[in-house]
Amino acid sequence: MKYKVGIDVGGTFTDFLLAHENGTSEIFKVLSTPDDPSIGLMNGLSEMAKSKRVALEDFIKDVDTIVHGTTVTTNAVLTCRGAKTGLLTTKGVRDALEMRRGIREEQYNNHYKNVTPLVPRFMRISIEERLDYQGGELTPLKESDIEAALDLFEQEEVEAIAICFMNSFANADHERKAAEIVTRRIPDAYLTNSSTLLPSIRFYDRISTTVLNSYVGPILRSYLKNLLKKLHDVSFKGVLLIMQSNGGVISPENAIETAAVTLLSGPAGGPVAGISYTSIQGYEDCITVDMGGTSFDTSLIKNRTPVVTTEGEINRLRLALPMLNIVTIGAGGGSIGWIDEGGLLRMGPQSAGAKPGPACYDLGGELPTCTDADLVLGYLDPDYFAGGKMHLNKKRAEKAIEEHVARKLKMDHLEAAAGMYEVINVNMAAGVREVSVKRGHDPRDFPMVIAGGAGPNHACMIALELEIPIMIIPKESSIFCAAGMLMSDLQHNFVRTYVANLDDMDLKRFKDLFHEIKKEGAMLLKSEHIPPDRVEYVYSLDMRYIKQYHEVNVTITKEEIEKGSIVSMAKKFHPEHDRLFGYSLEEEGTPIELINMRLVCIGRSEKPKFIEEKYDGSDPSSALKNKRDVYLPLKREFKEVDVFDGHNLRYGNKIEGPAIIEQVNTTTFVTPEYSVICDRYGSYTMYLKEREAEFIGRIVP
Repeated sequence: MKYKVGIDVGGTFTDFLLAHENGTSEIFKVLSTPDDPSIGLMNGLSEMAKSKRVALEDFIKDVDTIVHGTTVTTNAVLTCRGAKTGLLTTKGVRDALEMRRGIREEQYNNHYKNVTPLVPRFMRISIEERLDYQGGELTPLKESDIEAALDLFEQEEVEAIAICFMNSFANADHERKAAEIVTRRIPDAYLTNSSTLLPSIRFYDRISTTVLNSYVGPILRSYLKNLLKKLHDVSFKGVLLIMQSNGGVISPENAIETAAVTLLSGPAGGPVAGISYTSIQGYEDCITVDMGGTSFDTSLIKNRTPVVTTEGEINRLRLALPMLNIVTIGAGGGSIGWIDEGGLLRMGPQSAGAKPGPACYDLGGELPTCTDADLVLGYLDPDYFAGGKMHLNKKRAEKAIEEHVARKLKMDHLEAAAGMYEVINVNMAAGVREVSVKRGHDPRDFPMVIAGGAGPNHACMIALELEIPIMIIPKESSIFCAAGMLMSDLQHNFVRTYVANLDDMDLKRFKDLFHEIKKEGAMLLKSEHIPPDRVEYVYSLDMRYIKQYHEVNVTITKEEIEKGSIVSMAKKFHPEHDRLFGYSLEEEGTPIELINMRLVCIGRSEKPKFIEEKYDGSDPSSALKNKRDVYLPLKREFKEVDVFDGHNLRYGNKIEGPAIIEQVNTTTFVTPEYSVICDRYGSYTMYLKEREAEFIGRIVP
């Protein structure tokens, strides 16, 4: 039997999904090893081999694909432990990393401190050269400046070098020549050219992204080479793929060249998984939410396509490569409850983490967390946490809530716990509004996919806050991102800047630029062994009304490019601008300006199969475990409810809320307003009882 393995490295646990070729799958979790994540990865593979009662070498021979999401580069930036980096840039602009866009993030904070650049000023070297905005040479490249800079870099033992010249997106000759000199002098240094990585307008975005790529490049290169060696040593002959921030995967070799594409790849598997789980019920759109131990991630998918942004940040540093628009807030099971100076109850963003963890873990934690509140309110069984592997101390949870929240608010610990539960739910609902309402979408029109170990416990209340009528909790919700990685396609993004009024642009140049990047993308996918019949191209334009500062990305077709259909492109722009910003200038005849041309090259991969179960009827009584008192938030009272074993629920089984569904890796709280049905793939679909007629036909025959 052949296997595919999805691996998501988290701060506490590394999640594995082992997908069999017959469509079945298994979940594995091992402790992460932050000092060397490859150790935890290999430990997980060893656990899989043990479960099959074979040696690792024998098991790994049957694994044809490993898809790996890594936080190696992310952690390097967050901890400021990246490579020692030098920067070559145009004379007069070396301080752009500190000046940024010239806008303070906190305009009214007198104690505001600017972000510290990754490259210190003495390592940012000015080079005499200059191009105009069209790529014409104003000042020739002074090669002696580069040689002098490299003398300093050799003396300082730099590991990586970034090259970013003004207007090099229009003409890369100066950067290419500088790169040749660097490669000759310091061949072992990791090198990034901005004209190769991000050939687009906006200098700060380009220089920041280029520096980030060089800063993390040697870290990722070292990690992946070490991992590939370990896999080779145990006779792995399959394909290793690396998750990107854009929701696609990439070969290790290409990942090393463009290391920055992995910087925000941690939660990127979630939206990809969300598409798969909702499409099998006939939905084209969805909102995904993933509540873990520390953070809450949410994203929106429209027409089976996740929303993408090129205005990302990591540790307050601009990252202008395409990435999924995922909003992350500090709301998780470990989020700490506290009272602010105004006497208001807050939840997070501080987290108790895994150690000491919530007070109920009994590992030394003394501060009240979301998990403590969930336990006190009856949503968690102290004897069945992590499938019974860990006992939760309810008295410690009550004590922590009493001392740090209830006493300060002059209420009992149950009221305080209920308040903690409500506040964190409202916080998460606000996160969902960021990706929906603020981008012109009504969340009530989207099914919500719930993931993460803590997500199902809070799903109903988030949905009620947003008036969302239907939710899907995937069978693999606790390792959602690992599952999504196995559903991801190979993907490469290309951009070229061409600033011109749409009405009078040079159509030949327009077509030639698209043909150029399409050829480049096709060669890249060919190097990754993707056959032509599995290659797809998605074309889009960044456009704006003339004299605006912000652009709107609009997808266009190959036919529109070949025909030069200016009118058709404009007709797509106006309604999208209206949806995002609430107005259109179509009637006024305001000219439209083209800024960037974008191409996404996709190599479709084989997806894991979903196995359909046989219909078992609506009666869930065979899965009934016991009963217990739980808190009903809207009624503000405790009530005895049925507790079901989620592993024994079958296709068609229907549970009326209020109820609890327990599984080894998560617990689902079904409020009185919702019903839940186990679908044909083992996932749960929850819907408002009053709207059952709208949804029941999608779930059961």
